[in-house]
Amino acid sequence: MKVPKPILRLIESFERLPGIGPKTAQRLTFHLLHFPQEDLQRFADSLVGLKTGTKLCSICKNVSETDICSVCSDSKRDERQIIVVSNPLDVFAIEKTNFSGVYHVLHGTIDPLNHVGPEELFIKELKQRLEDLFTQSSKPVEIILGTNTSLEGESTAMYISRLLRDLGYNEDKVVITRIARGLPVGGDIEYADDITLKRALEGRANY
Repeated sequence: MKVPKPILRLIESFERLPGIGPKTAQRLTFHLLHFPQEDLQRFADSLVGLKTGTKLCSICKNVSETDICSVCSDSKRDERQIIVVSNPLDVFAIEKTNFSGVYHVLHGTIDPLNHVGPEELFIKELKQRLEDLFTQSSKPVEIILGTNTSLEGESTAMYISRLLRDLGYNEDKVVITRIARGLPVGGDIEYADDITLKRALEGRANY
């Protein structure tokens, strides 16, 4: 059976998305065949608008509709408490915690095996951001390293920490912290790995 080219092209497009295999791509494609033309057009317009209607915030590099995102333009936020994260999805997750600081989105992590170095990330923009803050005030800044606990995330956090110290930002000017790591809520100790248990004990707090 010869499958129509429009169907094959859409299946191939879906397969390029993370977490979608050939079977899922086929199901999604044939499901869309049953959509009314108006719904399909809205779907297509939404895909096009994903790129044409968004930009990166000029300050934090998060995805936004405007040059400065809603977080960076919020005067109630503490602009001297910056959490550095790998991607915009991390921002959405942290926002649920009522975090009162601001963000800096790297758009990736250092990953030599995939040819991603510091130059491919928004690290130099973080340096410039610190310079601008200290031009405005000499008050200390806290940098919270919020990258994942994977090898790449840890390497990226270590690189940024060393870079800031090498630039002369001592602890009196820039306080560098790392998000706590340990047992998840609802997790069983017996199933936790050694490293997670060790970090949970090191990060214990008064109860």
